[in-house]
Amino acid sequence: MQATMMDVPLSLNHFLDRAGTLFKHNRIVSRLPDKSLRTMSYGQWHRRTRALGSALQRLGLRPGDRVATLGWNHHAHLEAYFGIPAAGGVMHTLNLRLSPDELGWIAADAQDRFLIVDDVLLPLYRQFAHLHAFEQVIVFPFSGAPVPAEFADYEALLAEADPDGFVYAEHGENDPVAMCYTSGTTGRPKGVVYSHRSTVLHTLAASLADHWGLRSSDVVLPVTPMFHANSWGMPYGAVMLGVPLVFPGPHLHPEDLLDLMQLEPPTLALGVPTIWLGLIQAYERALETTPGRWRLPQGMRSLVGGAAVPESLIRAFARHGVIIVQGWGMTETSPLATVSYPRAELRDAGEDERFRRAAMAGIAAPLIELRLVTDEGRVAPWDGQTMGEIQVRGPFITGSYHGVPRSEDKFIGDDRGQLWLRTGDVATLDDLGFLRITDRTKDLIKSGGEWISSVDLENALMAHPAVAEAAVIAIADEKWGERPLACVAFKPGQNAAPDALNAHLLQHGFAKWQLPDRYQTIDAVPRTSTGKFSKLKLRQMFPR
Repeated sequence: MQATMMDVPLSLNHFLDRAGTLFKHNRIVSRLPDKSLRTMSYGQWHRRTRALGSALQRLGLRPGDRVATLGWNHHAHLEAYFGIPAAGGVMHTLNLRLSPDELGWIAADAQDRFLIVDDVLLPLYRQFAHLHAFEQVIVFPFSGAPVPAEFADYEALLAEADPDGFVYAEHGENDPVAMCYTSGTTGRPKGVVYSHRSTVLHTLAASLADHWGLRSSDVVLPVTPMFHANSWGMPYGAVMLGVPLVFPGPHLHPEDLLDLMQLEPPTLALGVPTIWLGLIQAYERALETTPGRWRLPQGMRSLVGGAAVPESLIRAFARHGVIIVQGWGMTETSPLATVSYPRAELRDAGEDERFRRAAMAGIAAPLIELRLVTDEGRVAPWDGQTMGEIQVRGPFITGSYHGVPRSEDKFIGDDRGQLWLRTGDVATLDDLGFLRITDRTKDLIKSGGEWISSVDLENALMAHPAVAEAAVIAIADEKWGERPLACVAFKPGQNAAPDALNAHLLQHGFAKWQLPDRYQTIDAVPRTSTGKFSKLKLRQMFPR
């Protein structure tokens, strides 16, 4: 029998036009470098985005050309998200927290033709300009200052463009729209290229009620950088549904975010655990020193990912009426792959069980196939105990990297000829399909032939009332091979002796042989370019 459905290619342009017609009065708020707020409507944004597409075509953009962005979270970056692919180009977000050498290498590897850069980031651009020659550098006057004469002025280009006469570039649903580079913790970073099809399918799956639960009545605060895994795909979902957005700009310190929440209260916010850890600590300190200064929006949902979320953090926010929703994914998975949400089977579960589940990575999103593979090469059972490497496949999972031959250390086939992405994350699955991340393969501690999860130790340590942050790494041991070293940052004015911390861990169910051999007090756990704890830096600080 022949199918009767229309063959309509999936396209981001549909989201763009939908926002500009159905939701043209909804707001997009951007916080500027001077902390003032700029507000525009989706209708205005729609015209500006079409103008950007027109301007890029006038500059000679060809289908598939890469246009790099170096910017904070704001309305112009959102214009690039849609205007670049509308013109036929591929948006390539550059991570402004990387070193100049890394940025130059990545821009050259991607063969970026054009660059759209915030004026406040021109000093960073100038540090790697000699490493890659962009044909055109377009400066967005984020600060309001005049654009230097040697660069193209973003606002002037838009003013001269013709949004009404702009014609979308012809494309297929498998044509590329954006690319991000992995964090490059081992070797050089690698480019992941997303298509119209993969992005639309990811947006639809992620926006479901049990995942983002996104609706047009929400107000979304995307703290996750737009240069990091496309801000987890949230900009696409917000535009699809016309959701009001509040962009924080460059102001990501806890106090700045709390101030912004008073001015523009969000119903949904997203960020990495370290951001929310700092925010709740600042908020609770203020309750003691300056009560009434801030109020957390009651009932706000907060999507937290990028690293394991401690149960203690989920409980801390819950005390103040904020719901933490944990997800797991990678640049390679677009990035949402799993989400932890209340299952119907758990409606009568007690509070402790609900929090325990909330601290898991959750269950696979629709369209995602997920399995765990043990060191012996067998698929792990769903018993909540057997650990294995997470492997995934699906229509928004990358099947290769830009310009890099496919290798078995990242992609592996099965006996049915299906391709799986090897994530490098180690986890267990229980009988309800809840994924619990136990570690990265390189961060597991093998002591006397037995595995110790550094993540489990960290989460338990951060549940101690005196501990602000904790990270655990392996150190070499002649007898056992490896043993845990716990690096601990205490809350201001507090401390705890190693014996007390070990007693705390024993109360959390750890065996004596799993306890850290040594504790190292530090001021703060170092961060990666995406705000996660950097165990690489800790290993450099404490090699033995």
